[in-house]
Amino acid sequence: MTDRPEPPSGAELDRLPVAAGGAPPVLYSPPDRSRQPLSASWNPIEDGPPPGEPEPPRHGPIRRFLATYGWRAYALPVLLMVTVLVGVDAVRGGGPPAVVAGGAPGFGTLSPRADDVGIIGAPPGDGKFPADLPTGALPDGGPFTEVGAGTWRVVPGGTEQVGHGTQYVFRYTVEVEDGVDTAAYGGDAAVAKMVDSTLANPKSWSHDSRFGFRRVDQGDPDFRVALSTRASTRKSCGFDIPIDSSCYNADSEQVVLSEARWVRGAPAFEGDIGSYRQYLVNHEIGHAIGYHQHQPCETDGGLAPVMMQQTFGTDNNAIATLDPSGVVPMDGKRCRFNPWPYPRG
Repeated sequence: MTDRPEPPSGAELDRLPVAAGGAPPVLYSPPDRSRQPLSASWNPIEDGPPPGEPEPPRHGPIRRFLATYGWRAYALPVLLMVTVLVGVDAVRGGGPPAVVAGGAPGFGTLSPRADDVGIIGAPPGDGKFPADLPTGALPDGGPFTEVGAGTWRVVPGGTEQVGHGTQYVFRYTVEVEDGVDTAAYGGDAAVAKMVDSTLANPKSWSHDSRFGFRRVDQGDPDFRVALSTRASTRKSCGFDIPIDSSCYNADSEQVVLSEARWVRGAPAFEGDIGSYRQYLVNHEIGHAIGYHQHQPCETDGGLAPVMMQQTFGTDNNAIATLDPSGVVPMDGKRCRFNPWPYPRG
């Protein structure tokens, strides 16, 4: 260690020049750095090497980026790629499984369009039901038409396409049987609006990117949503049944909606009339787009599948009583009413 210099003696002080005005001389004392904190540059590359050491080799921008960020430099591109793939998959969508992810009710397997023949979604059983059957009872309510003309008028107007329609874009008309007066529930336009708005809802079939829907009022549609009288509904859906029901008749390409149910609803559904009409639209159009099989209640206390025959009950035992040889088991499971294919969509 270098010795600190001794302060000047008195004789030496006498020989120092005196500042102007007789002020005492200013003495210089080197700073004591022994008690100063040590410090170093945080970036030695920018500050350069210590004196006397050779200049380190300078790397390109990629090498400097890797040296600075380490493993993060490799992880960031991977995370970016995963994010892009997830986003693309969310936009394109995929075919829905038999049971929708997240515990939502399923709706069965999609059948090929070539299988659309005959009556699909006919009422359960063989039509021989007890006269006092409570399950299929029609509740009290407004008037409906017993018998119409057997011809249907197309509701004027159309819509833009809803849904991506990556595989199917369904063109449909909304029609009302001649002889039916719809004034009591808003007129023909209100019926069409209910159908259109139901299909446009993200909880409906347009949630699946494979499907798109567009209402037209001319040309050759893929199916016709036909609000029909009691007599025509029973004729189109297969046989003269003592309970009111709806169906899809693939031969006539009619989604047959019972006007009696449109007006009155169903006690077994337990929802309001608006929700029941949404259920009718989604259920019967579900048959028209390929979901031919009815579904049972899957989770006791959960939401009923939209392809369950909720007009006749939301518990399996009630439907199994009507159709003992059908797909619904008598297992005691009871669901809550649900008008949507994707109720959590």
